[in-house]
Amino acid sequence: MSTSERLVRLFRNGRNQALRIPREFELEGEEALIHKEGDRLIVEPIRKGRLLSLLSSLPPLTEPFPDIDDDIPPVDDVLL
Repeated sequence: MSTSERLVRLFRNGRNQALRIPREFELEGEEALIHKEGDRLIVEPIRKGRLLSLLSSLPPLTEPFPDIDDDIPPVDDVLL
């Protein structure tokens, strides 16, 4: 086993199978996604706020936005 591997024991927690995650493999946050690839389980942390940091890292848009109000009737002309 390499330093990125560690033997863990599986156990039952009610009707679920569980394992204890050693401290050096702890994930951030309170939730994770799990999926199976063949006989491997892949566990990935769900990181909050990633979209905002991605958007803030993008360069600003240089194209002008179209005026979307051109075809909208004035508020007084809208029938309720």
